[in-house]
Amino acid sequence: MSDTALRDLYQDIILDHGRKPRNHRRLEAPTHRARGDNPLCGDRIELFLDIQHDRIADAAFIARGCAISVASGSLMTATLPGKTRAEARAISDAFRAFAMTGTCPACDAEAMERLAPLAGVHEFPSRVKCATLPWVALNAALDGQGKEASSE
Repeated sequence: MSDTALRDLYQDIILDHGRKPRNHRRLEAPTHRARGDNPLCGDRIELFLDIQHDRIADAAFIARGCAISVASGSLMTATLPGKTRAEARAISDAFRAFAMTGTCPACDAEAMERLAPLAGVHEFPSRVKCATLPWVALNAALDGQGKEASSE
C-alpha cells in the first residue's frame, strides 16, 4: 500500500471515529474517572473506567472537541479493556511518544496497530495535544478518582 493510500485510510478511520466514536457513553458505576481539558482549543473529555482485579473491565468517555481528540478517545477506549493498570499506563506513555514522533519501536505491537491511524499527528505539533488529551486523562484516572488533567 502506498504512503498516500495509507494516509487516506488512516484519515478515514480518524473521521469515522470522530463522527461515530466507540464507547462514547458514561459508565453507571465507574471505579475510576478523570476529566481532561485542553484550554487552548477547547477539547474536553471525561473518562470512565471500571477496573476489576487490576484489569480494565470497561472504558468509556464523553468528549467535546475536534475529530482527532474524539477519535483518540474512541481508539483508546477500544484498546484498554482486558489490560492491567500497568499495561494501560505503559500503552499511554508509549502512545504519547508515538504521537510526538510517529514511531515507537518498543511499543506493544497489538495496541499500536490499533492506534496507528493517529501516527500522522506528529506532523502537526499543534494537534499532538488533541490526540494525547484522552491519554492524559487516562493517567489521571489511574492515579486517583476524579482528577482533573490538562494537556498543557
